[in-house]
Amino acid sequence: MSSASSGLSSADAAARLERDGANVLPQKPPVPLWRRVATQLRDPLIVVLLVAVVLTVVAGDWTDTVVILLVIVVNTSVGVAQEIRADRAITALSQLTAPEARVIRDGSQRQIPAAEVVRGDLLALAEGDIVVADATVTEAAALLVDESSLTGESVPVDKAGDDPLSSGTVVVRGRGRAVVTATGADSASGRIASMMVRGARLTPLQRRLVGVGRLLAGVAVALSAVVLALGLARGQPVELMVVTAISLVVAAVPESLPAVVTLSLALGARRMAGRNALVRKLPAVETLGSVTVIATDKTGTLTEGRMVTRRAWTPTGEALFTGSGYAPDGEVVRDESLDEASLAALLTAAVLCNDARLSPPDEPGGEWTALGDPTEAALLAAAAKAGLDPVELQERFPRVAEQPFDSGRKRMSTVHHLPGGRGRAICKGAPEAMLDASVLTDDPALRARAADRAEELARAGYRVLAVAAADLDEVPGTARESGLSLLGLVALQDPPRPAASAAITGCKRAGIKPLLITGDHPGTARAVATDLGIIAAGDPVVDCRDPGLRDQAGARVYARATPEQKLEIIQDLQERGETLAMTGDGVNDGPALRRADIGVAMGRRGTEVARQAADLVLADDDLDTVVAAVEEGRRVYTNIRRFLVYGLSGGAAELAVMLLGPFVGLALPLLPAQILWINLLTHGLPGVALGGEPAVPGTMDVPPRPAGQSILGAGLWQRLIRIASVLTAVTLGVAVWAHATGRPWQSMAFFALGAAQLGVALGSRTRPGTLANPMLLLAVAGAFVLQLAGLYVPLLRELLGTEPLSAGDLLIVTALAALGYAAVRLDRIVHPPRSPRDRH
Repeated sequence: MSSASSGLSSADAAARLERDGANVLPQKPPVPLWRRVATQLRDPLIVVLLVAVVLTVVAGDWTDTVVILLVIVVNTSVGVAQEIRADRAITALSQLTAPEARVIRDGSQRQIPAAEVVRGDLLALAEGDIVVADATVTEAAALLVDESSLTGESVPVDKAGDDPLSSGTVVVRGRGRAVVTATGADSASGRIASMMVRGARLTPLQRRLVGVGRLLAGVAVALSAVVLALGLARGQPVELMVVTAISLVVAAVPESLPAVVTLSLALGARRMAGRNALVRKLPAVETLGSVTVIATDKTGTLTEGRMVTRRAWTPTGEALFTGSGYAPDGEVVRDESLDEASLAALLTAAVLCNDARLSPPDEPGGEWTALGDPTEAALLAAAAKAGLDPVELQERFPRVAEQPFDSGRKRMSTVHHLPGGRGRAICKGAPEAMLDASVLTDDPALRARAADRAEELARAGYRVLAVAAADLDEVPGTARESGLSLLGLVALQDPPRPAASAAITGCKRAGIKPLLITGDHPGTARAVATDLGIIAAGDPVVDCRDPGLRDQAGARVYARATPEQKLEIIQDLQERGETLAMTGDGVNDGPALRRADIGVAMGRRGTEVARQAADLVLADDDLDTVVAAVEEGRRVYTNIRRFLVYGLSGGAAELAVMLLGPFVGLALPLLPAQILWINLLTHGLPGVALGGEPAVPGTMDVPPRPAGQSILGAGLWQRLIRIASVLTAVTLGVAVWAHATGRPWQSMAFFALGAAQLGVALGSRTRPGTLANPMLLLAVAGAFVLQLAGLYVPLLRELLGTEPLSAGDLLIVTALAALGYAAVRLDRIVHPPRSPRDRH
């Protein structure tokens, strides 16, 4: 065992490290490359393509086999590459946490990697240190620890002998020593991390594409079987009809849909990376666009995670402080009745009875930083705003005695030397510990007035301190906590982040319900939620310590929530059909981030547990990026639906032409190679380029899409049938006319069907007539040239079985093919979408 002063021996520490393992959080083993590839190949649409590959191999259609395999390889490679890049970026973010600790071994202090800390080690702790393992305090000198990453409480906790310390917490003031009691998986952080083993649920997009894959597979196989049967009944060769049926299966299934989905998500991830948002899993981009509820933590997420003085009360009046952070920038708005001397006396005492320090930024435009208790740092900043110089005051009135704050007394006291040999005793602390006759000599009426004001401020969500002082004829040798006069009250708060209000407003405008789930006090939670607009004044706040209140349906704010209760709240919302995003930064947020449909973690202030649990990491901790991500997700989903209209209407037209052709005198309207060529050109680059269309105006002004709605819902399948009908009519009309007039009808039908589908692609643009998404324009132009090559290049003519068209015939077919563009544009006029989210 470790000695109280000498710690473990090196040999004992090595033996314990061997026995108990490294002090690291539970981590999943690295995902092997083959498993990443297998995960991509399990995509429902990829499975359909793999079946098509088998059919083409059986039929000996090696050309189409190669084409389909190429699509599968490209799609899988993009998905795997994005996951690997994200994992590497997350590893880099891990460097934000402290990797070393100071321990006492062999009687001397040394610095070692945190992973080598073992049970029984004696930790040496000082201001700014991260507690790297669970421990029990053995020595403490004004030791104050920030436990917000674990509990959600923004106010640091005083620690004394035998008090427990939890891994991941931070020492903000004082010094101490502590014996390690648990490491790694057995520590507080490790136990919370172990709660995150639940497997990820399918995203809304994945759930919808499962249904699409099954539907496409069933319909394509059934209709191709009908074509096969009709052809055999008419005496067509068996081999020709088998290859034709397989070609129709390939044509009916838009094999570039997986590539469109993956590349759309990858483009979204790239755009978000430019906004300092790191996407760990590609589907997270789309999932954000589907969320109906955003549940957020308070400390460090909605708030800055640092205290700011907002109000000062003296017996003569009040003052209001503006500004944010620790910078001495801001205004002091004083009541007309406020005596300036009384405010100066209050702030001077708050500066002198203070152990914090403020540091100016290292470079212009930087932030002021604080060392020590955030509450005391906020008092220094308030004094500076009022024109006082904290450093000069502390030098002019040097401290000669002190009694540090502890949780039992709830007070801190100091004694200072005044000019002329006199002394001044100062005491600050919780109002309930200060506004007492044993401490103050003021009359009961003043104490009662101060207590009433302190209670009002506390109900409003402020942390309130009372400050008292007494001038003495001589300097005492010890601190004094009696016979003092009340100087006033100071009200502080952890202010909301500047971007938080805009983010909440953006969510509500987009029909997304914001929730606040925090471990903090109900009064503080109410104040922040009301300030940001999450709830209105008077709305209920659920105190999770009361099990009966936790089940309130429609509640927007949950306070005093433990990590287990956060999970329960999230699970309950998901069972009600909500698609939920959770934002957070603390260890206590980890399980909830993993359980939510999408977890969003803070990259700078966030803990390692939170970052590893999240699907999206905000590298700059800017909540406004979440709203931008929601818009990006909705854009991606809209473009996927846009491609489905384009791809499925073309595939349906090809099936309809083959099914109806024999009934209008066309025995075999298109050859298998011609079907595959049209499919390759239209579903290839033009289809993928549709995924780059910009967002529809008004995307963020409508509610999210219902979770149970099919990806073909909201009028999409009716629309693709209408467009497919036009494509079918144009193709069969051209073929019948050409057949009746002795023209090369099959070649004209081949060109008409391909060109009309390209017209649909142009008509599907978000901003027609502009140069937005130039890649689509280039892709359509390239596909049109290749379609012409199928008629006029000898090698392709032989492969496809086509004949060249005269200039007049080509002009007629091209003009009729333009009806594909007209059909899309007119359909939007005749059948306008009910909301911007349904435009496709």
